[in-house]
Amino acid sequence: MDVKRLLLVIPLAVLAYLLVIQWNADYGQNSVEQRAPESVTQDASDSNADSDSLSVPTSNSGGNSASSQEAADMPGADGQTDSDGLIEVRTDTLDIRIDPRGGDVVYAALPKHKESLNSEQPFVLLSDNNVRSYVAKSGLQLEDHDGRIDFSSEQMQYSLGDDQDSLSVDLTAEVNGVDVIKRYTFDRDSYAVNVEYLLDNQSETPVSARFVGQLARDNSADPSQGGGPMSMKSFLGATFSTEESNYEKIDFDDIREGNFKNVNSEGGWVAMIQHYFTSAWVPVQSQENLYYANIDSRDRNVAAFAGPSQQIQPGSEATLAATLYMGPKIQDRLEDIAPHLELTVDFGWLWFIANPLFWLLAKIHGLIGNWGWSIVLLTVVVKLVLFPLSAKAYKSMAKMRKMGPEMKRIKEQYGDDRQKMSQEMMKFYQKEKINPLGGCLPIVVQMPVFIALYWMLLESVELRHAPFMLWINDLSAQDPYFILPIIMGASMFVQQLLNPTPPDPMQAKIMKMLPVVFTFFFLWFPAGLVIYWICNNVISILQQWVITRKIESDGETGKTSKAKS
Repeated sequence: MDVKRLLLVIPLAVLAYLLVIQWNADYGQNSVEQRAPESVTQDASDSNADSDSLSVPTSNSGGNSASSQEAADMPGADGQTDSDGLIEVRTDTLDIRIDPRGGDVVYAALPKHKESLNSEQPFVLLSDNNVRSYVAKSGLQLEDHDGRIDFSSEQMQYSLGDDQDSLSVDLTAEVNGVDVIKRYTFDRDSYAVNVEYLLDNQSETPVSARFVGQLARDNSADPSQGGGPMSMKSFLGATFSTEESNYEKIDFDDIREGNFKNVNSEGGWVAMIQHYFTSAWVPVQSQENLYYANIDSRDRNVAAFAGPSQQIQPGSEATLAATLYMGPKIQDRLEDIAPHLELTVDFGWLWFIANPLFWLLAKIHGLIGNWGWSIVLLTVVVKLVLFPLSAKAYKSMAKMRKMGPEMKRIKEQYGDDRQKMSQEMMKFYQKEKINPLGGCLPIVVQMPVFIALYWMLLESVELRHAPFMLWINDLSAQDPYFILPIIMGASMFVQQLLNPTPPDPMQAKIMKMLPVVFTFFFLWFPAGLVIYWICNNVISILQQWVITRKIESDGETGKTSKAKS
């Protein structure tokens, strides 16, 4: 009997702790983002030579060790970006800087997403400075040309006007008789940017050209990851989508150890993801692309693709294109760009449960317009759907509570003979039709739903800086006054009063400590998650109280009938 009770006690005791630990374990989170960048085991002369080339892997079977630097480097990667001379582009959703040397996006801010709740500064996704280096590079691999292309532009500042639906920024250059236009096209209310190379071969010989897109990021911590010492960490690293795998995560250690092999695939995409935000290169889906990962000469982690080479005959023109996404992880926007790109909204291994839950949450929000109340209503819906399982658990616990005195008497009577005590207890269960596991198994079955809902709320950017009511101004941040965690602990204490007291004194002490332990963990959890847990506890208390009263009432009715007879 003690072991069976532990099946219930242990999951409840460690659930909050497992939610913290398993997130990191499942996502392979490690200390690489916290430590200083490691040095690359490469000869300095090789690094300098590679910085002037635009090489990509030629085989999809070789490894990507740190020493094979030529697979990742783009020209011009040998120093930090100087803010002077950058081309400024502003739209309603993006504020970016483009380096004319190579035409890379070296800075991207998101005006619709603030750096912090009370700040007027936009959240900076891409930047290249002394604090952090995270850029979206794109290059044109041209035959007989190894260096970066130095572009020029008619203007140094561009802005999407109120009467404009789109904005084009053209960078121009001439390389070995080939006129090159690198065109960025921005659309209103969009984080996706179309990047094109328009090539006009004015030379007398055929030219081979290839589009290469790279996302280069150092090991700095995720700036969008908040929370206290007990908060969970979202995955920080690269992701790939190919024909072999719709969604594959590669952390920075894997990149440095060469664990990602080059892959040729039709369609696909490559992305760098972090909490709430992502950047992604999406090449033309009808062409075969090469995907690879490595580290560059600045010790940055690189996730990249290279499109197929195209032959451009003398006097002919060609266009090479890809889409660059820089913005929040909003599923509807991402799935419109490329198949499976919405998987960068990483709900973990229980995504097949979390996705329908988020769909329902979004529908509820569309009706009431408040994410906090949407969480409350979603919790109610989930509890109603799972009520048959909950009812079985509560009925079993109510019966155990009702029969507690008799069970205690049996334990006291046969306490010295555990075998005899077990036999008598089994006879008692059979007589009273009690399943000792009845209160445990339904709860275990519901665990995946609760955990999936938990991760869904944690990963949803829609909750970032979303207000609820009163002092809760940000559902993604912890309660500044710790009121919600205390309410959650109190609700858990009340819930325990309705449960049968374990006969074993040690188990009873553990159960009494659970509200304190859970309250401690929940002090740093986002307010949206604590609201969900409070609602879940309150509804459970109501359900359990009604069922317990009904069973106790039935018992009293039965006694009265026997007395009259």
